Amino acid sequence: MLKVFSSVQINVILVFLSCPIVGLYCPTPLCVCAQLSGSVMTMYSADFGNVEVQGHIQFSINYIQRLREFHIFVAECGDLAAVEPKRGRSDPYVKSYLVPDKANLGKRKTSVKKKTLNPTFNEILRYRVRLEYLRTQTLILSVWHHDTFGRNSFLGEVDVDLSKWDFDHTQMNYLALKARATPTLAPSSGQGEMRVAIRFLPQIIHSKEGHNTGEIHIWVKECKNLPLIRATIDPYVKCFVLPDTSRKSRQKTRVLRRTVDPVFNHTMVYDGIRNVDLTEACVELTVWDRDRLASNLLGGLRLGAGTGRSYGAAVDWMDSSPYEVALWERMIASPNEWVEDVLPLRVLNSAKTAFM
Repeated sequence: MLKVFSSVQINVILVFLSCPIVGLYCPTPLCVCAQLSGSVMTMYSADFGNVEVQGHIQFSINYIQRLREFHIFVAECGDLAAVEPKRGRSDPYVKSYLVPDKANLGKRKTSVKKKTLNPTFNEILRYRVRLEYLRTQTLILSVWHHDTFGRNSFLGEVDVDLSKWDFDHTQMNYLALKARATPTLAPSSGQGEMRVAIRFLPQIIHSKEGHNTGEIHIWVKECKNLPLIRATIDPYVKCFVLPDTSRKSRQKTRVLRRTVDPVFNHTMVYDGIRNVDLTEACVELTVWDRDRLASNLLGGLRLGAGTGRSYGAAVDWMDSSPYEVALWERMIASPNEWVEDVLPLRVLNSAKTAFM
């Protein structure tokens, strides 16, 4: 049976605990260390359709086991589109993302090369990340024109599925740039979205019987664009680690009044978690509107394996979406580290109701 630890309200301390990045390592003066940004939406707040995509990018990737670092060597680009057609030039640079991570590891970018359609970079972009976690990601390399006074212009991108990548292959890759058809963000269902971070700490408790158990930490950061089901809503978040729906398992955030964009920064801790439980249990997070007479369910999500089964029994609540499953798998692949995503809330029946 899962045991519940006391709820913890964490503010400043978790800001320091939440980042898995250990500083960047630069062995030679030739390498230009990547710049890191906490902004995810800058990936999408730019001009995408103003310039016709053309050209190519030349790069290689490598994983350095002794450093636990992922290296992207950006060599050059060629035959890029001209943002200033009359002068036949652009000011290009290359930016990298790991998706669906988006927020936790952030972006890296090269320096800007002025007035050229054939820039040579010879720069290394680095991520301090475990190989197991890296295999759950897709690398996006995008090329941009830097506009000092306006919006940067998108010049093309390539994507590499790292789950299928042979990391013994360190040769140069020469790929044609392609246009971006649609953003790679999770689709919205109209119920709003939640920014949440989770981590699993294995072997926190060593029992006399020799059974090691750990803890799951769930950090509910904020919600955005919650449905306004009445004139004003007073939202809060409720959590269970299924299949336990007892009052002992339930944890809640505080209620925030009159907002569709609540910032909770509330962490919930569950102990007594074994490694085997990670494929059988499911974290259910539901968002509620606290009304005078009753609470109304606004939406929710379930973080788990999404197999439809729990401890040998078929259950309808083990129904995690691909985005929810991806975050759960990233947590399992990165013990002791926070993993984070912005997930769309969806319509679901609270498992607490289903069990009654």
